[in-house]
This record gives sequence, C-alpha cells and structure tokens, in this order.
Amino acid sequence: MMNYRNRLLILNMMILFFSCVDEDYSIPSPDDVENIVIPTNQLTTFKAIYERYEQEKNNGNLIAVINEDLYIEGYVVSSDQAGNFFEELIIQNKIDAENPDHDPRLGIKLEINVGSLSDIYEFGRKVYVKLKGLTIGESNGVLAIGRGEDSKIEQIQDFEYQNIVLRTSEVAPITPKLSSLIHLTEADENTLVQLDNMQINRFDLALTYAGESTDAFDGLRVLESCESGASILLQTSTFSDFKSLPVPQNKGSIKGIFSRDYGNDLNVLIVSSSSDIIFDSDERCDPMELDCGLAPSFGTVNLFYEDFESQKNNKLITGNGWTNYTESGSEGWEAYSSTSSNASLGRSARFKSASSGDASNIGWLITPAIDLDTQDGETLRFKTSNSVADSSYLEVLYTLDWDGTEANITSATWGVLPAAYVVKDTDSFVPWFNSGNVDLSCITGTVHIAFKYTGSGHEIFDGVYELDAISIDYLP
Repeated sequence: MMNYRNRLLILNMMILFFSCVDEDYSIPSPDDVENIVIPTNQLTTFKAIYERYEQEKNNGNLIAVINEDLYIEGYVVSSDQAGNFFEELIIQNKIDAENPDHDPRLGIKLEINVGSLSDIYEFGRKVYVKLKGLTIGESNGVLAIGRGEDSKIEQIQDFEYQNIVLRTSEVAPITPKLSSLIHLTEADENTLVQLDNMQINRFDLALTYAGESTDAFDGLRVLESCESGASILLQTSTFSDFKSLPVPQNKGSIKGIFSRDYGNDLNVLIVSSSSDIIFDSDERCDPMELDCGLAPSFGTVNLFYEDFESQKNNKLITGNGWTNYTESGSEGWEAYSSTSSNASLGRSARFKSASSGDASNIGWLITPAIDLDTQDGETLRFKTSNSVADSSYLEVLYTLDWDGTEANITSATWGVLPAAYVVKDTDSFVPWFNSGNVDLSCITGTVHIAFKYTGSGHEIFDGVYELDAISIDYLP
C-alpha cells in the first residue's frame, strides 16, 4: 500500500504539472504584448520563402520544410471577425520604398487551427512568424505555411500558435494595392488589393452574398469591371455574418484578398466584411438595352433562318455567315443532336463548358449582317433549352458598328435585347422555350445578332445551353 509520503509527493507533482499547463497554453489578452527583438541574421524575406518553395518544386517536391532558426516579418491583412475567413491569417510584407526589389510586395497564408484569430491578430497587426519546424506549400492554390504532413500542409495547432505567430505592439495602416482586374497576377495572391469601377453582374443582382439554397460552403458572385469588362468571382462563406444580405446593386470600389477558390480553379476576391465594398454610384455600366418589346405577330417573309441541320455533330458551327468566336477558354459553339426529348428539334447549337477545366469560358455565336433598312416590321425568334444553367448565362446581344472581324468583336458597341426570353436556371431542362416575337423594327441600319455564353469549367458555373430555330422575318 502507498504510504502517506508517496501520495503527497504524487499530489504535489500533479498540481505542479497542471499549473505549468495552464501557464504555458493560456491565450494572451490583446494587451499582453511583449517587446520582441529578432536577430537580423535570423530575419528572412517573403521573396526568399517563395524562392525556396519554387526550388523544392523544381526538385519534384510539393512542400519545403524549414529547419533553420528563421523568422519573417509581416502585417495581418485579413480578419475573421465577420466570419468570412476561418482558421487562417493572411499576412503580407512591408515594402522597402528605397529598395523594393529586395522584398517585393508578397503575401502568405498561415494555416492555424484556431477560430476568432482577429481577437489577437487584428487587421494591420505586425507579427513575426517563427519558421523553424514549419512547412511551406500550397493550400487551395496559394502559398501557405503550416505544419508538414507528407506532401500536404496541415494546420498549426492551438497549443502552439501563440509561440509561433509572435504579436508585436505595432498596428500599422494598410494601404491596398490599387489595381485593375486585368493587371492582377499570381504575385498579388494573398495580398490586399483595391478594384475601382466594379459592379456585380446584372444576372446576380437578385441574389444574396451566400444565402441561396444552392450555395454550399461559399457563395460565388460575378464581379465585373466597368473599364475592361473582365470579371472575377466574389467569394463569400456561408458562415459569414453578411451571407443573407443582398449583393450591392450599384458600382464602386471594393478591397479584398486576391486568392483562388477552394478547388484552385478560379481567381476570387475575398472581403473581410461587407463594409469593404463601397458601391456608391448608381451609374451602372450594363450594356444598353434596346427595348422594342415584343411584336404581336412575326413577319411572314424570311430574311434569315438557321436550324443547324447542315452542321456536323460535335463539330464547331461554321459557314452560313456565322462567326463562332471563343473569347476565353477552349470551348466554342458546336452542333449537337440530343437523344432525350429535346431530339424533337433535331440538331441544334450547343455550348458546353463542363469538364473543360477552363477558369473562364466566353463564346460568341454571331449571325451574318442583316440589313434592316430595306423592309419593315422585322422580328427575331429562336428557341433555347439547357441542361442546368449552373449560374452560367446566355445573352442575346446586337450591334450596329461591328466590322465583321473577330479582332474587333469585344471593342464593338453591343446592346441587349431584353424582350427575348432565354431559358433560365429555374426552368425545366426537358422542354424548349420560345423567345417570343422580339420586335426589331425600332432598329435601323445593318445589325448583327449575337448569342454570348459566359461560364467556366467550374461545377457551379458550367451550364449547358442549346440554341435552335433562329429566324429573322419581316412584314411585306
């Protein structure tokens, strides 16, 4: 039997052990900041971290393990206060204005298995990261630092993160990089950027940030530039505080972290809060709308007709005056014969971006020139069907100033024919839908009609559209 002296010794050891645990692993309060001094010979640069990882990739490795006593100095540019970031810190470096090439503007994601990190590491907080024992790799397509596990990046754990991410007393103002969307590159990933003259695409204006029944984990809404027409996806977590708010209806400025989506398929912008979006101008840059409305009946004399029966299945649409232009991605409009109930119309034109692997698919199918000055009462009719739109969209556009060359398609002035009905994501995928008798009689001059598809190979943006029975007629 254990004597009293031994029991007392064991009791004292237990008290000492739990006292040490409580002291070592308590989370510091926001005001508990030590004066941290890092030896200059142990301070490395973000550029060196990037180069080290690239060197390992060139040697066939997916991660780079750091065994030396090294630190990096960075500033927090993300916040999880509104729930749009989770168990991660995004930090970027501070550029030396006198020697910007020494450590150019770069960012890194820190994977940490802790929530509410902004309580301690708020936006602008300067930190040092103790790199010894950590691993550099990619997480969802962007550079990340965490613990190493085989070829993957694992999270830094809650019992150790405070001794790895060292919080200083400095909170600095962070100025985002002002950029245009078309000039962002991989070097801007994990950094704070500001995009001006932006708006939510008009097809997403009826949506919330991430509160739709189809939003799983993240809501993805199309942000477009009013300067270049380029687009990027605004990524919002379904756990964010503002997920059920309607997206902003106007245009303006947005600042956020330039990143990649969960599957590393698409560029995305992630805001820390809805307050990072200041869309205060009601002058949107949507294409002009020509609303002649619907005609009570269609013309009896045909100017142009296409049913695609002369085309070859699974081949790009060619001939008959059509322009089949791929603006982005690897896909185009092709001929297709369905074996389902859609087969009643025979062969049709189809755009399918699913499984393309493309980050963006934009395809134009443009009619030959149609002279609207030599007759009256012109109308347009067509039919559309889809195999689930999946947030991709099909637009019916027109132009009066395109010169007929592919090089000048995107620089021409295109307007929308809003009266034309195009199959929607909520429509059944079985039947064909009539466009209605779209009145063209208020247009004068020579017109081209375009069917423009916008989507991607991503599973929530990869809808399939079919188009058939296009007819332009007039009244004698």
